[in-house]
Amino acid sequence: MHRVNVGRQGRLVVPVELRRELGIQNEDHLVGWVEDGRLIFRRRDDIEQELWAMVEGIEGSLVEELIAERRREAAREAEREAARER
Repeated sequence: MHRVNVGRQGRLVVPVELRRELGIQNEDHLVGWVEDGRLIFRRRDDIEQELWAMVEGIEGSLVEELIAERRREAAREAEREAARER
C-alpha cells in the first residue's frame, strides 16, 4: 500500500512507485469515477483502446443503418398520408 496525499486544492499526489506500476506518465490524462464507494482512476488511452477493441469486430455502418431505417419510416408515413387523402 502507498499513501496518496490530498493537497489544499484537492489535488492528489500519486507516489512514483504506483505511477510506475500502473504505467502512468507525466501529461497522461486520467478518467475518474466512484464505484462501490471507491475512487477509481484509469488512463484515458487505456479506456479508449478497450472501447475500440469492443467494436472492432462489428461489421457495417451504424450511420447507414440509421439512415435506412429513417427512409423506411418516411416511406411508411408517406403511404399513410396518401391513404388519408384518398
